[in-house]
Amino acid sequence: MYIPVSPWGLMSETYFKVFPAVRNYLNHWKIQAQQIPNLELRKQACASIEDKQFHCEGGSIYGLLAMSHWQEAVEFIVAYQTISDYLDNLCDRSNSLDPKDFRALHESMVHALMLDSQDTNYYWARDDQADGGYLQKLVRTCQLVLRKVSNYSKIAPTLHELANYYCDLQVHKHVKLDERVPRLKTWFCSHQENLPPLRWYEFSACAGSTLGIFCLVAYAFDRNLSDELTLQVKNSYFPWVQGLHILLDYLIDQEEDRINGDLNFCFYYKNNDEIVERFEYFIKNAMRSVSQLPHTRFHQLINQALLGVYLSNKKVKKQQEVQNIAKQLIHLGGNPASFFFRSRLLMSH
Repeated sequence: MYIPVSPWGLMSETYFKVFPAVRNYLNHWKIQAQQIPNLELRKQACASIEDKQFHCEGGSIYGLLAMSHWQEAVEFIVAYQTISDYLDNLCDRSNSLDPKDFRALHESMVHALMLDSQDTNYYWARDDQADGGYLQKLVRTCQLVLRKVSNYSKIAPTLHELANYYCDLQVHKHVKLDERVPRLKTWFCSHQENLPPLRWYEFSACAGSTLGIFCLVAYAFDRNLSDELTLQVKNSYFPWVQGLHILLDYLIDQEEDRINGDLNFCFYYKNNDEIVERFEYFIKNAMRSVSQLPHTRFHQLINQALLGVYLSNKKVKKQQEVQNIAKQLIHLGGNPASFFFRSRLLMSH
């Protein structure tokens, strides 16, 4: 078992090893989702798996860092990301816009990072409740894998810190429209002194990724994991790699979000020049910060793959301004970013 250090190596391991395992685990959850008694919950659970499979595929690449335990790491990543995507659907389609409901649902993401927890009704603040144990089963699967992780106790505080950022974001960004930005700004102010120079909407983007959690869990299968490495992973992924990840997601969704009246963090930049300037800031810091990690080349390739994969999305072609930005960002990402960009375009034809 080896950690890929070239674009071809990463693609080969991903397509021939990781993705088949992801599809296998997702098929299991698809069957579980189809058995949910409540119609609305069943619809959202099935839609989240159908529409967001690529989230599980991308996140599961980190499973390779677990070496011989890569399949267990992928099992955790698929289950945890499935919770995230399912809850995102439930919050996006909420009628109540009640922060108590969003907080209750996302408690499952905190419990999923514990070794055990009591059975909990995560739906207590909403009308739709009968999920046949679907969410609890996802939580239990994550816990089952974490009980096999040699160094769980070393990563647990950081896992919970990253999960709390994520859950807070999901609550603030799904409440009533006029409350969202004030809540997000206040939240940012409460953390600002512990952060590098960021804007409130960039901090929100950094909080919205699960990549740091996946990276830590994969590394923690190694008995020799140090406290120093745990801290280095956290400081590389939060804010830099996670920020780059989610800002790319928002960049390509601009037209869609404008039409639907949804919150998009890229709307808050003054103009396209500023977007490129701030993305360059994130790309440079993401590349610099992962250079302190073991398997440096692997982590750098992931950063470059994020650029290639997101910017080759068909949504980009429909937005001339985003297309112009994409060209500049691919150039900043270097040859590997260009390789992933061209490969994805070829595969989508």
